[in-house]
Amino acid sequence: MALTAREWALLEAPLRRAGRVVAAADLERLLLGADAEVQSNALEVHVSSVRRKLGRDLIETVRGLGYRITLSDR
Repeated sequence: MALTAREWALLEAPLRRAGRVVAAADLERLLLGADAEVQSNALEVHVSSVRRKLGRDLIETVRGLGYRITLSDR
């Protein structure tokens, strides 16, 4: 399945910082714009979609902080 532009954007930030946590707020601003007030689960929906397309283990949730991609096992 092809990724949408937002899904690619969601992947780019953590890939550039592989192994480090990217704050959920930073990803929300990246996906929805700096002025967007996130009142929903939009980020989680996009993360779920990427996981469904590329594998559940690709993006790790770091509860309370954000998301991380670790490339060492790939």
